Amino acid sequence: MNDTDFDMRAAMAETLRGREGAWALVRGFAAHWGEPLAAADGYTDAELDAAERRLGVRLPAALREAYRLFGRRADLTSSQDVLLTPDELYVLDGALVYRAENQGCAHWGVLLGDLEREDPPTVVRPDLADKSQERWEPWEERFSTAAAVMAMTEKLLEDHELTDFVESDSELPDDFRELPALGRGCRWHEGPDVLIGVVEEAWMMARARTPEALEALYEAVPGDWRNS
Repeated sequence: MNDTDFDMRAAMAETLRGREGAWALVRGFAAHWGEPLAAADGYTDAELDAAERRLGVRLPAALREAYRLFGRRADLTSSQDVLLTPDELYVLDGALVYRAENQGCAHWGVLLGDLEREDPPTVVRPDLADKSQERWEPWEERFSTAAAVMAMTEKLLEDHELTDFVESDSELPDDFRELPALGRGCRWHEGPDVLIGVVEEAWMMARARTPEALEALYEAVPGDWRNS
């Protein structure tokens, strides 16, 4: 498939059906909005096996698949928040922690009781001043969904001349078509050569394919864009 043939809407809809759809979305998305995935972009089974031995747990199939597919691609995993490396995975209060917010304000994990599920639900733990009040809270229903959304959001937050973000609760013009809902608190829109993620109805992040497309976005959606 040529990356110009990538159908974002269809790929996102397929992600909702299961983890094979999620990995197809990540592959197509990476090629269309950056560079195609390569074998060196993932961790090896040996590295993941070593993490299992160190932790004394079995890693879910979906987690292993994500790490093997794109775990080393910083633009898809760690532009803002951080996907832990296999040797950084750890257990905290009944959950396997796999991702951390860039300032330590939250952590994402999988409950130990769900590790035997192939594509388990994920949880989040906000960092609170009163540690006694911290709890694991539900996040995504499937790890594969969380991983696909991570790839998309981290790419849109990459420090790149064709990415930008703005604090805004404005509605997008009609020519930015809404894509299937994917990710907790996220809405996605696609315009001419641009992809937009709306987070918590409070801010927008965008990735363009050309400088002209980014300039057109600035005109269509006025605001205090970081790079405009």
